[in-house]
Amino acid sequence: MYSLNVPLPSAVHEAVDALRPALVGFDRIRDGRTRTLVVKRLDADDRREYLGAERRARAALSGAPAFEARIGSVGVFEDPPHGRGPVAYLGVESPGLRSLHERLADALGALPDLEGDEYTPHVTLARGGDDRAFERLRNAPLETVSWTVDELEFYDARHGERIESVSLPA
Repeated sequence: MYSLNVPLPSAVHEAVDALRPALVGFDRIRDGRTRTLVVKRLDADDRREYLGAERRARAALSGAPAFEARIGSVGVFEDPPHGRGPVAYLGVESPGLRSLHERLADALGALPDLEGDEYTPHVTLARGGDDRAFERLRNAPLETVSWTVDELEFYDARHGERIESVSLPA
């Protein structure tokens, strides 16, 4: 899967790392290398399709400004549309991110049950787990982190790597 993501600043990784003891009891825990904040998934099954999707995404991003984002809450997707649930995540508050997602969904189409009106900006923490694990996570202290998003990255999830980036003007 290819996507357009917000790179997470070190303060977000540090906040997640501080939650690590509260993640005991989950089946799978995301590590720093696989933590992402997806702006828009790119409908592409191979490199050729990706290149076309990237071109369309770059055109849709033309003139898009930098924006503010903030984490500060824990949430749960009880029954996620893809993959095993439940999913614990950090909620991301950002009108600018939502606006950018809508812009990209209009230009590239929205994946059903994930994007458009269903889009929930988040950073996945863990999958699977019982009620006690979620309660422990909800009660864990979480540092609120705010930052300016002035760059996006095209990402290849299959290989776990950044492909390219694009700057957003201030």
